[in-house]
Amino acid sequence: MSSETLKVLEDFLESDVLVQLKGGRMLKGILEAYDNHLNVLLRQAEEIEGDRIRQLGTVLVRGDNVIVISPAK
Repeated sequence: MSSETLKVLEDFLESDVLVQLKGGRMLKGILEAYDNHLNVLLRQAEEIEGDRIRQLGTVLVRGDNVIVISPAK
């Protein structure tokens, strides 16, 4: 993981983010923490599937499942 990528993630801390996972799953939550392997800890996480939203609470996502992390609007 490049230091530039980690710097961008630092700017997202305590903000709403969207996390796209392998297999097409999408999570939205507050970025609580991350590490060099792109493992991310989301608070108040939700799984978004079309119009359906499922509340998950706090989740830890393994970095090898993450495709994209972006700010949520």
